[in-house]
Amino acid sequence: MADSELQLVEQRIRSFPDFPTPGVVFRDISPVLKDPASFRAAIGLLARHLKATHGGRIDYIAGECPVAASRALPPLRAPRAARGLCASAWGRAFGVLQGAPGRAPCLGRPGRVVRLSPRGRRAVQASFPQVPGPQPRTGVTELPGLDSRGFLFGPSLAQELGLGCVLIRKRGKLPGPTLWASYSLEYGKAELEIQKDALEPGQRVVVVDDLLATGGTMNAACELLGRLQAEVLECVSLVELTSLKGREKLAPVPFFSLLQYE
Repeated sequence: MADSELQLVEQRIRSFPDFPTPGVVFRDISPVLKDPASFRAAIGLLARHLKATHGGRIDYIAGECPVAASRALPPLRAPRAARGLCASAWGRAFGVLQGAPGRAPCLGRPGRVVRLSPRGRRAVQASFPQVPGPQPRTGVTELPGLDSRGFLFGPSLAQELGLGCVLIRKRGKLPGPTLWASYSLEYGKAELEIQKDALEPGQRVVVVDDLLATGGTMNAACELLGRLQAEVLECVSLVELTSLKGREKLAPVPFFSLLQYE
């Protein structure tokens, strides 16, 4: 069963040479997010690994969001009938993360699931006229999503495990007192931050992202969590680029990936 699920996920990964810069092969996970079956398989495989490895020792999942949206998009405002969904991403969560009719993981309140009435589903669909109407299996099948791929996996994995999700964002995106760290990417530099009150000392955390390349992003996340005196049990990702040896940068923190590419 696990092998067939892994194959399903692997079949949805696309490769784009020389993007975003020459010499970089971009592993595109968009088709995984578009296909409810492969996305559920990815979340299920990661969840089963964490349960087998750590049992009930995990307190929180930490989801990374190192990149801002590449272009400005008009703000989304939920119609009255659909309010109570995610404060910042109610639209993309509906139908995309789980593909289940009438259910949406709430990124604004990690771990909570909102069940929509038929009126609420119609209100969401009316807000996205380019999205087809109800389908036999999943209602709304696809919705547009902004960048923040770690956010797409973090809350869904946390929900699967019955945990909360702590957000680690690009610097300047979080309100209140924060801690920040700078790091190098395979094709640039960036900064991450976390709210100072996100965790209590001694709480145990797993860091999740879509891809591990040089390890800069996850290493910076581990640094921030360490400064909050949290215990990082493990880092996990959907894809790992093994030739860049990112897992070596994370040592001694254990690392796990579903798919590996050179």
